[in-house]
Amino acid sequence: MKNGVVVGLVASVIVAALLGYVLLSVEQAVASQAGEIARLTENLRNLEREVSALREALQNRSAGPSMDLAQLYAQVKDSVVVVQGVLVQRIETVFGPVIQYGRVQGSGFVCNETGRVVVMTNFHVVDRVQNLTVSFSNGEALDAAVLGTDAYSDLAVLEISVSGIQFKPLTIGSSSSLRVGDPVVAVGNPLGLAGSMTTGIVSQLGRTIQEPTTGGFSIANIIQTSAPINPGNSGGPLLNSLGQVVGVTTAIISGSQGVGLAIPSDTIIRELPDLVSRGSYDKHSWMGVGGVDVTPDVAKALNVSRTYGWLVVSVTRDGPAEKAGIRGGTRQIQVLGSTVNAGGDIIIALDGTRIRNGDDLSAYLEAWTLPGQTVQVTILRDNQEQTVPLVLGRRPPLTSQG
Repeated sequence: MKNGVVVGLVASVIVAALLGYVLLSVEQAVASQAGEIARLTENLRNLEREVSALREALQNRSAGPSMDLAQLYAQVKDSVVVVQGVLVQRIETVFGPVIQYGRVQGSGFVCNETGRVVVMTNFHVVDRVQNLTVSFSNGEALDAAVLGTDAYSDLAVLEISVSGIQFKPLTIGSSSSLRVGDPVVAVGNPLGLAGSMTTGIVSQLGRTIQEPTTGGFSIANIIQTSAPINPGNSGGPLLNSLGQVVGVTTAIISGSQGVGLAIPSDTIIRELPDLVSRGSYDKHSWMGVGGVDVTPDVAKALNVSRTYGWLVVSVTRDGPAEKAGIRGGTRQIQVLGSTVNAGGDIIIALDGTRIRNGDDLSAYLEAWTLPGQTVQVTILRDNQEQTVPLVLGRRPPLTSQG
C-alpha cells in the first residue's frame, strides 16, 4: 500500500512537472509570437511611412517647384534687352535694283561666356541689320555689333561696345531636363511692348522647324510652348521656374494660338564658345539625303512592314549617304493625293536609336554627332533590315546653297 502511494505521488510529481514544462513552453511560444507580431507591426508602420514619403515626393515632383512670378520677373528683367536696328535690303524692280530701309526690333538677353559679357539673340533679328543698339529696362541704350552668328540654328551673339557697366548675365540651364508639362516663362518685347512677361508650359519637345535663313535645313530639338509669343519676342529668353534660360524664343506657328517655338538652351551651350571666339559655328553634321516621314498610309502604299521611319526620297550626289550606299527614290506613287518618290531606303535607326520620323533624325544628328563621325544607319530595304556605316559630312556653307 505504501508502495502504491509512493508510486502515485511520484506520478503526480512527474505529471505536474510535465504540465509545468508544457505550460512554460506554451507561454514562451506565445511570447515569441507576440514579439514577432510586434516586429511585423513595426515593420508595417515603417513601410507605411516610406510609402507616404514616396507618395509626397512624387506629388512634389509632379507639381514642380513653386513659382513666384513677380520675384522671377524682378530677378531677370534687367538682363532682357530690346534689340533694334535698320534693315537694309536690295530689291530688284523693273527699273533696276532699289535699296530699301526699315526698322527692326527684337529681343535678347545678357549672358556670360568665359568672363566675356555678350547679348544672345536670333540670327533673323540681326540679319542684314545696321546701326544695332540694345536697350535695357532702365532706358539706357548702347551700341552693339554682331560678334558671331549661326544661321543654321538661328542664333547670334552681340558685343556691347561700352565697358565699365555692371551687367547681370542670366544663367543658362540645360534644356535636356525639361519635361512636357513643365512651367516656363517668356520675357521679351512683343509688338514693341518692352519688358513683357508671359507664362505657359512645355507643350512638346524635339520639334523641327525651317526658317528662310536656314537654306532648307531644319533646326532640331525645338521646344514647343504654350507661353504666348508674338513678333518682337524673337531672341528673348524662355525661362524655367528657377529663372534659368532653357531656350531662345524664335518663332510662332502662323495662324495658331498658343503655339510658340524656342531654340533649346543645350544648343546655346554647345555653340556659344565658338560663336564668341570664332564668330561662327560649323559643326552641324550632314548626311546628304532628303526624305519624308513614314506614316501608316505611306507604309501601306509602299507595302512595308514598318509604320515608322524616314523614307529617303533623294540622295545628294557624292554626299555622305551616296558614298555609304544609301539609296533614294526610283518611282513615284500617290499617297492620299500627294506624290511620293518611292523605292528608296527607309531609315529606322541611328546607332541603335529608333528613328520614328524626320524630327528624330535631325535631333539625333544635332545632339549626338559631329562631322567626320561614323554612324551605323539601320535601314529597311526591300522589307529586309540591314545596317550600313556612314561617315557624316559637314553642312555646306549657306552661301553655296542654290
